Amino acid sequence: MGIRSVLSRPFAAYVASQTRKWANQPVTSQENVFRSIVRKAAHTEFGKDHRFAEISNHEEFTEAVPVRDYEGLKPYVELILQGQDDILWPGKPAYFAKTSGTTSGVKYIPITRDSLPNHMNSARNALLSYVHETGHSKFLDGKLIFLSGSPEMTVKGGVNTGRLSGIVNHHVPAYLRTNQLPSYETNCIEDWETKLEKIIDETIHEQMTLISGIPPWVQMYFDRIEARTGKKIKDVFPDFSLFVYGGVNFEPYRANLFESIGKKIDSIETYPASEGFIAYQDSQQEEGLLLLLDSGIFFEFIPADEYFDERPTRLTIEEVKTGVNYAVVINSNAGLWGYSLGDTVKFVSLNPCRIVVSGRIKHFISAFGEHVIGEEVEKAMKLASEEFPETELIEFTVAPQVTPPEGGLPYHEWFVEFAREPADLKAFEKALDLALRRLNSYYDDLLSGNILRTLNIRPMKRDAFINYMKSQGKLGGQNKVPRLSNDRKIADDLTPYRLEF
Repeated sequence: MGIRSVLSRPFAAYVASQTRKWANQPVTSQENVFRSIVRKAAHTEFGKDHRFAEISNHEEFTEAVPVRDYEGLKPYVELILQGQDDILWPGKPAYFAKTSGTTSGVKYIPITRDSLPNHMNSARNALLSYVHETGHSKFLDGKLIFLSGSPEMTVKGGVNTGRLSGIVNHHVPAYLRTNQLPSYETNCIEDWETKLEKIIDETIHEQMTLISGIPPWVQMYFDRIEARTGKKIKDVFPDFSLFVYGGVNFEPYRANLFESIGKKIDSIETYPASEGFIAYQDSQQEEGLLLLLDSGIFFEFIPADEYFDERPTRLTIEEVKTGVNYAVVINSNAGLWGYSLGDTVKFVSLNPCRIVVSGRIKHFISAFGEHVIGEEVEKAMKLASEEFPETELIEFTVAPQVTPPEGGLPYHEWFVEFAREPADLKAFEKALDLALRRLNSYYDDLLSGNILRTLNIRPMKRDAFINYMKSQGKLGGQNKVPRLSNDRKIADDLTPYRLEF
């Protein structure tokens, strides 16, 4: 056993002990964060505009600070980009995490010196929680790969600017740098396919023990290795024992990914975002991700069915319930205030506070009032696939077909790329539709009332979604295919990649 794995165990025990302290006091932990960040930001431009010096409780805060998305916060970000200090948080941000928006184009999310530990320590603690619970630490002695964006930076308004994964790359602890792959030079390659081939060159003969990344891009990495070697991943990397992922629900990718690996291995789910590291899986035994209540972020939760109301209810951690779909709002030491992440979560435990990510508040289908969300389509696909165990899924997305070119009633159109199709596609389609009807009563009512007809699966060509993402300039890195949308933009862009019968 190497020095890293040996030393990690007492450190993991210490981190687990500290985690238990704040996790067992969720309300106190959040109250401490709330008071700290409001007090520290009181003399910033934002703090003065919103009377932070007069705020003493959450009710006063909600009166002073409205819920915003990036567009609402953008005027303050623009002042920082012009070089001004003390705008959203004292001083200047340490970085801007550059990410793509929808209405906003490029978004510049501030990361401050105070918020950096949230990103770095949370990723570290996810691994240490695993070490403490399982006793498995040998993976730290092998080679670790993090499939990420380029670490190269530009400067905007005197602030270093780059992708979040690239920023984090600059802060990997020295004791891990010697076994981290790929090389800095390879990580800087912008073209994903060129980069992927170089990553394979650098890793294929190494003792890989941990692989981390968004599942569809890890799957692409595995597929290319298998094509090059003719071997399963377990035979190329016999010591590979831990898969760390985030950004998307793993379930639709699980079967195909483990088929590529050729054996079952442990996995850790994380919930990182440019705006903050929100949660991580702290147990292999318990459902859900531990919400990080002591990491510089004060959370608010809006019941998802109130999100578009003029004055939605904003709940604190003390007021949430299990099983309810909430939109996540954060206030943080990065200088984000009343900031809607756009994600929805459900609590599966309140002591400690553990969540599952249920979807995106803007990613839904409600062309006819059904309000189908990401969690429901993913669960329906999982249930149907269990009925047809031969099925292997690569990727899918769903859109409404309001005016079918063939005539007749409208329907939901599922664009599905299979690694292995179900033996009876029509029966699979029926099982999928029935599963969605059971999960969403509004959808069921619309079918019963002959407003909609049953869903339609459009099988896609192999690599359809890879080629689609490439056509959008979003291949690799942290980019992911939206699971569903309320319009036809993605559906229409996917037309060239459909299988023709």
